[in-house]
Amino acid sequence: MAIQDVIAQLNEFNVNDIDWTRMGVWPVAGKVVFCLLLVAAIVAGGYFVFIKDLNLQLEKVQGQEQKLRADFKKKAHQAANLDAYREQMVEMEESFGALVAQLPSDTEVPGLLEDIDEKGVTSGLQIKSIVLQPERRREYYVELPIEIKVRGPYHDLGVFVSGVAGMPRIVTLHNYEIGKGSGAMLDMTIEARTYRYRDQEGK
Repeated sequence: MAIQDVIAQLNEFNVNDIDWTRMGVWPVAGKVVFCLLLVAAIVAGGYFVFIKDLNLQLEKVQGQEQKLRADFKKKAHQAANLDAYREQMVEMEESFGALVAQLPSDTEVPGLLEDIDEKGVTSGLQIKSIVLQPERRREYYVELPIEIKVRGPYHDLGVFVSGVAGMPRIVTLHNYEIGKGSGAMLDMTIEARTYRYRDQEGK
């Protein structure tokens, strides 16, 4: 059949004239239309069954690619600065060691009490008592509270506090109370706290 005849039949084709029970005797135009519709249905079904799932997987993989690219850039930056990080770590370890060295051990506490007593005497104060209080355990360190009671003029009390705070060992001062003593003297009670690193206990 010539192409012109097929085109003419397609132009004259009417869906209402199709007898679906006798597909074998359909005109060529009807068979062509049916084949086109069948191909379109197969393509559409294939898209929804296969291609759509592949597109979803592609989008997922593309998202993972972006994350991996970001991780790669981050790790590449870290690798480029690895030497600087190592130097910084060495400096931190040295600083940490220097701080830990300022924390007294059990055997050094009596010497620390003597140093506090000496600061009081050189400041011109009368030492009433220096009493080591029960330890207070924290997660990484142990507090060693020391109750100090001294008597002296206001200026000398200030010199004493400044001297204790400036000791080589880490000592902090808390909860001070100042009251009137005899004559021009003042009585001061203050809590000094020093600390011990718990790693010294094998923690």
